[in-house]
Formats: sequence, structure tokens, C-alpha cells
Amino acid sequence: MSTPLIELHGLTKTYGLGDAAFQALKGIDLTIQKGEFVAIMGPSGSGKSTLMNMLGCLDTPTTGSYAYEGIKVETLNADQRSLLRRYALGFIFQGFNLLARTSSLENVELPLLYRGISRADRHERAVAALTSVGLTTKLERTPGELSGGQQQRVAIARAIVTEPSTLFADEPTGNLDSVTTRDIMELLTRLNEDRGITVLMVTHDDHVAATAKRRVVIKDGLVESDSSSP
Repeated sequence: MSTPLIELHGLTKTYGLGDAAFQALKGIDLTIQKGEFVAIMGPSGSGKSTLMNMLGCLDTPTTGSYAYEGIKVETLNADQRSLLRRYALGFIFQGFNLLARTSSLENVELPLLYRGISRADRHERAVAALTSVGLTTKLERTPGELSGGQQQRVAIARAIVTEPSTLFADEPTGNLDSVTTRDIMELLTRLNEDRGITVLMVTHDDHVAATAKRRVVIKDGLVESDSSSP
């Protein structure tokens, strides 16, 4: 049997000390295979965003273990976690997080710049990524010249230009209308099915979650339910 993409055992996260301590995660056990599309749900304060931060190597657990493709993430130092994020993970945020005065093309090129990739190669790969999300004619537009849906497409292009094995999406449709939400979810589904990218998505929207093939519900820092659709 192949090694799971992600394995969590007894994962906890506590913020603060003494009487001010708050345990956001209380012992998460979770296994995710390569190529899955998983929706992570739960009420406000349930721990789902904290869990996403752990999975994305943006924060470290207090106790427990996290293996990514067999690598024990909790043993990595900050630089090593940064390298893992840079070369294996992609991120999409509710607020897009684009540079306001920078073109779509330059926004998408940015992760490649951090890798030290040549200017010509960066340009070619960024154009290809923007083309794949339907923005061939918007390469030189800044975020202020784009609709919310187009900005999210730029953010998705930026996330996939590095060819990550896993894509983390935190409320990716939270700022979008229903029609644009459907378009973005169709795009994420194509990336999952056609490219085999594993997608882990935090959402509070049942309709958005229905796009995923698996739903994990977090409540009070624990996995309350874990179900898969046919």
C-alpha cells in the first residue's frame, strides 16, 4: 500500500499559557490520500482554520504527529517547513491576497521568483497558468481592474504555477456571488480530476462542500464526522 499523502495522529494545538490557555485542537486523527478533494467544515471556533494552518505548515502542533508523504513535519525547523510549502503546497485565500499595483502576470510569477527561476521561464509558466484559468486576455490587468471572480482566478493561477501536489483553499468562494462561486468550484474540480492535485478546502457553505468527494466536520477541536460521497 502506498504511503498516504497526509497522516495526523493525536494532533493538538494550545494557544496561551496557564489560565489563559486555549486548546484549539484536542487530538485530531486524520488520513488523506493523494488525489482526494476534501472539504473541512465546522462552526466558528471549531478548530477548522487551526487545522488548515497545521496542514499547510503555517503553524506547528503542540503535541501529536503530522506526516506529509512520510516526512515528519513536526520535526522540521522553520526553514525546512518553508521549503516544503514552497515546493509541494499551494494556497488560495478568501481575500485573494494579490499585490494591488502589480499585474496578473507579475502576481503569478512571484512564487517562481522565490525559487530563483529565470525571467523567461517565469513568464512562460505564468502565462500558461493564467491561460489554464481562463485569463489569457487579462495578463496585464491589476487586481483593481478585475472582478472578484477574476481576482480569485489569478490567485488560483498563482497557487498552481509551482505545480504543487496539494492545494489548500481557505473559504475560496467566501467573497463571491453564487454564479462566480460555481465557476470557481468547477475550476478546482478540474484541477483535482485532470491534474491529480489534492485539494483541501475549508468552507462553511454546504453547497460548496458538496463539490468535494469527502467531508470532514470539525467540532470543539475534534473530528466529529468523516464521510465520502459515491
